[in-house]
Amino acid sequence: MNDPQPSSLSEFIDEVPETETSLIVLNRTGPEPLVGLLRDAFGTQEVSVSDRQLPEGGKDLVLLVREGRVVATSHMERLQNSFLLINADRYRTGTHGLQEANMPDVLIGLDEIEFEVRGFPASNKEKLLLVLISRFIEGRALRAETGRFDVSFQRFSRLDDEYGTRKVYRWLGDSGVDTHVYGVRDEPIDEDLAVTPHAGTHEEYRHSWFVVFRPPADEDGHVALVALETGDNVWRAMWTYDPDRVARIGAYVQRNF
Repeated sequence: MNDPQPSSLSEFIDEVPETETSLIVLNRTGPEPLVGLLRDAFGTQEVSVSDRQLPEGGKDLVLLVREGRVVATSHMERLQNSFLLINADRYRTGTHGLQEANMPDVLIGLDEIEFEVRGFPASNKEKLLLVLISRFIEGRALRAETGRFDVSFQRFSRLDDEYGTRKVYRWLGDSGVDTHVYGVRDEPIDEDLAVTPHAGTHEEYRHSWFVVFRPPADEDGHVALVALETGDNVWRAMWTYDPDRVARIGAYVQRNF
């Protein structure tokens, strides 16, 4: 890794190249409002959404197209059950689970794209995408049972916001994953959570959202989400599976938090 270390987390987002990305709902048989929900979810993003009927091909499919090439396909039912017809609370409470199988491939494949998402009440869906990816990364770390996991909560009290969050981090702490949590120490972390806390008050502690999983260097599964709060519940974000970039993000976190 010869790339220079950025001086801020925002520079990792700046590195993301522009790509032509679209989601195509193919041969829909379900109600049109589902396509409307998908358009609303990506209405402010560099991801276009279209609804097409073709004489050949499967029904009720969603295609992820990047630079003119289909790179992932998911059934519309999976997308609606994991994203379009739920809200962020379902993921925070852990009732939806953490299995990678629950994640539609067309959402998993939206890496290396810059997003600017709004939370409720401005949007019911945009920020949910980042919540979902966070749960995906937690699940990947839990299944690996090894490696290093770094996550920011802005404030330590958010570990207790929902029972499901606390449960997930108890599992991580009890696993073989070296788990580190970061935030402003507005309340202590209970000793029954076997995680390493890192407390601070500087700007990135208070306004960053990162989830970084680094398995052993010779294993697959590297993934990192980086998001920065740029306004009231407005986030600029990206995620990546590139091992070098994930390693650089992890190194930045270790050095600056």
